[in-house]
Amino acid sequence: MSGVEVEVEGLTKSFGSQTIWRDVSLTLPAGEVSVLLGPSGTGKSVFLKSLIGLLRPEYGSIVVDGTNILDCTEKELYEIRKLFGVLFQDGALFGSMTLFDNVAFPLREHTKKSETEIRKIVLEKLELTGLLGAEGKLPGEISGGMRKRAGLARALVLDPQIILVDEPDSGLDPVRTTYISQLFLDINAQIDATFLIVTHNINLARTVPDNIGMLFRRELVMFGPREVLLTSDEPVVKQFLNGRMIGPIGMSEEKDEAQIAHEQALVDAGHHVGGVEDIEGIVAQMRLTPGMPFRQAAARRQDRVRSILHTLPLQAQIAIEDVLDPAVAAELRA
Repeated sequence: MSGVEVEVEGLTKSFGSQTIWRDVSLTLPAGEVSVLLGPSGTGKSVFLKSLIGLLRPEYGSIVVDGTNILDCTEKELYEIRKLFGVLFQDGALFGSMTLFDNVAFPLREHTKKSETEIRKIVLEKLELTGLLGAEGKLPGEISGGMRKRAGLARALVLDPQIILVDEPDSGLDPVRTTYISQLFLDINAQIDATFLIVTHNINLARTVPDNIGMLFRRELVMFGPREVLLTSDEPVVKQFLNGRMIGPIGMSEEKDEAQIAHEQALVDAGHHVGGVEDIEGIVAQMRLTPGMPFRQAAARRQDRVRSILHTLPLQAQIAIEDVLDPAVAAELRA
């Protein structure tokens, strides 16, 4: 079983008079790992909830495996939701249940499998997420990283073809975030599911996905192969990736022109305004753990990106060719 494509077209969501985002269009390629970035308050989690039909946008379409979930029956939506597994920010585990029972819960609720079958599946998923041996523990007895992995095991237990991950780095230190990032790619290699990860974590965004998107000012700034965003000269993208105060993002998401001019004057006068020096170039995508099967998505992505290469910005083309064909990259630079 492999992942399925998710096609979003012209999606607009509001709460009352407040528009969360408007006219969002993107395609999550089947089996690939995508990341959605954006400042706090830009509606990234709302977007995830919309994809599985928990929230209903006012306009647009969300086509999953050929079905528009905004224009289907409740029965059809119920079937479509079986394609999804969701890892929530806090893992969303039941505190009074052991890890085994937490992971078994969806099987007991949504299938008629015997307890023998359930035990076999649960132990497989716990092993997949590195938790075999901890199945008897309660959520309160384990670390935050283990709770995230338990939440992921539960998200995987119905063999989903699409996995949505909301802020996997929330509550984790950088080292544990790297471990769970590695786990996403390893699992993608093993089950070939489509991933969408919502995060603020720049290191995760630079090293894990095949594709990256960014929400800002109620718009999708861009979405596409990771090289497009990582080589972008868009001020909001550069500011976010480098964690700097200089740029259009402010404490209340958006700055006015006077604030932008004031901060630029500070920079011109030699004042330090936070963040890091601009990071040039593209960090290589994280490698799979030794012993993992070949990641089928990598081959599909290479063919897909090749077919759209001529439509991408020059710097993104060069970055892609640096990996695919260094000689061509040299010609593009010339």
